[in-house]
Amino acid sequence: MECLCGSKRDFEACCGAIIKGTKVAQTPEELMRSRYSAYVLADGDYLVKSATKENRYESDIALIEEFCKNVKWLKLELLHVKCPLDVSENGSDGIVEFKAYYLENSEIVLLHERSSFVKIDGVWEYDKGVFINSKIERNEPCPCGSGIKYKKCKKHLMAY
Repeated sequence: MECLCGSKRDFEACCGAIIKGTKVAQTPEELMRSRYSAYVLADGDYLVKSATKENRYESDIALIEEFCKNVKWLKLELLHVKCPLDVSENGSDGIVEFKAYYLENSEIVLLHERSSFVKIDGVWEYDKGVFINSKIERNEPCPCGSGIKYKKCKKHLMAY
């Protein structure tokens, strides 16, 4: 199965191994991709576990899973990745700016975020994110994958 993060790699060799814990994310980008895949899978436990201790809220697991099960994730688009040259260094930090698209109540929602990651005891963790106000432009290809311009596409209305 192709990975849910859009990498074109096999799921088990990409995000699946990281989510299962048989592989450690080597970069902030790998962790970001695995977190997106966890949203698609509604794996709230992994999403909480992959955050820094200060941002781990076990009480949010059920809410995360409920949200994820009530939307259809469409795609992840990475815009910018900033990673230290020596990714093995503890205390390193990285940034991944991305857009994630999902379908909720027949509406496509765009989540644009600049996420910060930190390496603690050899493990990359999600620290925090800053939301960026963005919208899907009318002449962009529709995120539903139809290949039609967003302003003309109705396919996503039928997919929900």
